Amino acid sequence: MSAPGRILFAGSPEFALPTLEALLASRHQVVAVLTQPDRPAGRGRRVQPGPVKRHALDAELPVLQPDTLRDPGIVARLADFRPDLMVVVAYGLLLPTQVLALPRTGCVNVHASLLPRWRGASPVQAALLAGDEDTGVSIMALDEGLDTGPVYLQRRLAIEPGETAGQLARRLARLGADTLVDCLDEILDGRLQPVPQPATGATHAGRIRKTDAVIDWQLSAREIDGRIRAWNPWPVAETLLDGMRLRCWSAQPVAAEGAAVAPPGTVLAAGDEGIDVQTGDGVLRLLALQLPGRPALAAADFVRGRPLVGKRLGPSD
Repeated sequence: MSAPGRILFAGSPEFALPTLEALLASRHQVVAVLTQPDRPAGRGRRVQPGPVKRHALDAELPVLQPDTLRDPGIVARLADFRPDLMVVVAYGLLLPTQVLALPRTGCVNVHASLLPRWRGASPVQAALLAGDEDTGVSIMALDEGLDTGPVYLQRRLAIEPGETAGQLARRLARLGADTLVDCLDEILDGRLQPVPQPATGATHAGRIRKTDAVIDWQLSAREIDGRIRAWNPWPVAETLLDGMRLRCWSAQPVAAEGAAVAPPGTVLAAGDEGIDVQTGDGVLRLLALQLPGRPALAAADFVRGRPLVGKRLGPSD
């Protein structure tokens, strides 16, 4: 067995934590951690360290938080760590050529899709929006493109019925960490060579915007359900109820007989089982909702004392 590798780790959100933890538990040495600068978070919008930084500090690791990796001083400091490999998981910055060339065996990325499907910033959400039945993780050698590098190893994961982006991301994060550790020795030893991605089948998952979360009731019940699951836990799907923002945390399509009986967005029924809303194709049952400044409620609690049948959700005409 070869000597333990010296690893630079780059990651920022919760999704990156299982991989960092797995590397710290391995025989290899994490020599430093790169993560995004501290940013305002929470209701008070106070500047706070991210999940990866907090864990790295607890592990007494050197932490670097540059705004850019194109600064020659930052590149020189990274070189001082003499890395054998750089592991990148949802870091948030593209690596320039001079950083890609630093580690002895290059840079690898743990990506939450089966590349080349869903390259880009939001592969978990994209899979749910598209109604994919499965997804997975790819351990990829980084190049200068956006998730275009050759792939060392992939593992597939079925998407469970009703699964939200938050739930799916947690399962993929664990799978990604396990998959990386399984092939890490072979990557460092040069025994495992990456395979170029197929020339066809590439799709792109762009960055999520807050405005994406507004529900379009003209869409089908299936499509809206996919959006509600994709935007949970952020930015959370929303509509309007009597001019107030109404956040929709969970829903499910229900069987609907015959043609639409009301314009899209109209509440057809409301009770303990949920709030049934006409869509452009089918009926969607809302199961958990939240008004501004109030806690999220199950539909059974939300409807008490609140007449909803006949109301139309969304912007007024």
